[in-house]
Amino acid sequence: MSTTPALGKSQLSALTIGAIGVVFGDIGTSPLYAFREALAQSVGEGISRAEILGVLSLALWALILVVTIKYVLFLMRADNNGEGGVLSLMALAKRATGGWSIITVLGAAGAALFYGDAIITPALSVLSAVEGIKTIPGLETAMTEHLIMAISIGILAGLFAIQSFGTASVSRLFGPICVIWFLAIGGVGAMNLANAPEVLAVINPAYAVGFLLDHGVTGLFVLGAVFLTVTGAEALTADMGHFGRLPIRIGWFLLVFPALTLNYLGQGAFAMGQLTAAEAAGRTLGSADWFFLMTPESVRLGLVMLATLATIIASQAVITGAYSLTQQGISLGLFPRMQIKQTSEHHSGQIYVPVINWLLLAGVFLLIVQFRTSSSMAAAYGIAVTGTMVITTCLAFIVLWKLWQWRLVTAILFIAPFLLLDLFFLGANCLRVIEGGWVPLVIAAAIGLVIRIWLKGRAYMADQTQRDTVSMADMAKVLEARPPRRVEGTAVFLTSDPKVAPVALLHNLKHNKVLHQQNIIVTVRNVTAPHIDDGARLSVEPIDENFVWATLRYGYMETPDVPSDLFGTGELSPGTAGTSFFIGRHMLTPSHEVGLPFWQDIIFIFLQRNASDPTDFFQIPPNRVVELGTRMEI
Repeated sequence: MSTTPALGKSQLSALTIGAIGVVFGDIGTSPLYAFREALAQSVGEGISRAEILGVLSLALWALILVVTIKYVLFLMRADNNGEGGVLSLMALAKRATGGWSIITVLGAAGAALFYGDAIITPALSVLSAVEGIKTIPGLETAMTEHLIMAISIGILAGLFAIQSFGTASVSRLFGPICVIWFLAIGGVGAMNLANAPEVLAVINPAYAVGFLLDHGVTGLFVLGAVFLTVTGAEALTADMGHFGRLPIRIGWFLLVFPALTLNYLGQGAFAMGQLTAAEAAGRTLGSADWFFLMTPESVRLGLVMLATLATIIASQAVITGAYSLTQQGISLGLFPRMQIKQTSEHHSGQIYVPVINWLLLAGVFLLIVQFRTSSSMAAAYGIAVTGTMVITTCLAFIVLWKLWQWRLVTAILFIAPFLLLDLFFLGANCLRVIEGGWVPLVIAAAIGLVIRIWLKGRAYMADQTQRDTVSMADMAKVLEARPPRRVEGTAVFLTSDPKVAPVALLHNLKHNKVLHQQNIIVTVRNVTAPHIDDGARLSVEPIDENFVWATLRYGYMETPDVPSDLFGTGELSPGTAGTSFFIGRHMLTPSHEVGLPFWQDIIFIFLQRNASDPTDFFQIPPNRVVELGTRMEI
């Protein structure tokens, strides 16, 4: 656990407003579709009062148990030097256990599921907001399904297109817009609640339990849809590093939770009024877009526009989260190196990952074209989120037990209720696999397969390289006994294992038969902390008169800058004759006889060849790089 530094009132207010705009964007737009989809699952011969009250009670208690108790009060304490999220928990658990393999598996699975969430959130939220236009009198027939899809695709295409320019200039508007959004949905909910205050009785959990007992399998389908109310809860921990624990908690308790509660209660009250009217007319009540219909017609268009802005902000938050998760995954060794661009000179967290951006956009477009409406897409949402929550709870258990040193029995008793709740929701969502829940599972399986092949291929390459190498100690002795010709300048050799002579060094001696005046063996280490203090960034250790070993350490939230960090402290000098960076490179060829299965060879070689060049990733000037390597069968 980390301590949060004291904040002034103005700074705390600014961080709280910022958190409202980023952290709560996803969960804040859930009222657009969550109550509608949950109540629609219970429709048989028509909606009854018991069903409205039961669904409301389930929604309210999901917010209390999952978001408030589990995430806001518990998981936000399990941070890694202020950073949260599934990969931060993975890093904490690895540090506490020494690196159990099951922890890597859980972290990889959580990351894979998150990308499914990152594709579905923009598609579902924007589509559900734009669909609100159909509730405006006079536009019902004009707004066809194809037109709504086209508008949604246009909005999302524009959103993804501007990512490369950075969003720092507009992100300052996210907080105020979302504050207005929460005030608006809370106010509309309160207006309708006044017409049917009897729905306040749903605070009694007996309504939720009774609904599940009375409806059997249908109740489980409803429960799976009710889970849509808590989608976005993972963002509360994932964005701790940007805003801190206290501002997020203040935003939740003072604005977000009350606004969500009022809105859901308002939707229920409006549905009760519609039920009374339907019964008086001698007809049954079916499903409807309760969120927009309960809004007075005079302000409905304004709310549709505000909802669209809120869903764009929610989409931006999850896109940024995907970039951040990718950066963490690369640093922790789960993904190949990718090009990461800094989009702000003042905020290191403002990054852009082109490959992820365009893959997400393609996935979003495919979802919209495939499902066409937000109701069809809603079934695909829950499994990705519940799966990630189960993994988060499992990793939190390991942190409690191994890092916080809780007794095993105490840790089990504490975590069991949370895990059972997550598994209950996961089981309910699994019933909706056929309806669309297969989508995040397919996405997660594909990403999980890529991670597994990447880890296996890297392990095999490391093993083969280890067999064919010469120890650095033996090499130093040989060169001391038989010194080669010396040339001016500094040579930097990058290697992952400082105990063995870098491949580039061996080839330089073999083919060029020279050794520079200063030779630095550099190892870049990624640690399980999010950030490293400048004083601990570089350590230098002499090997002999010819070589020194330099270690650069980076947290998993940082972007390496090898030249600046290597020579920036003055401990090492680049010399007057300049510096050359020697990088070893393996040319891979697939093989049926050795290494990975042949089909995995093809995938791994594709990943390796398309990985970001180490020159770019480590920010080394291209005109200073010399690449030398060998051919390897895999």
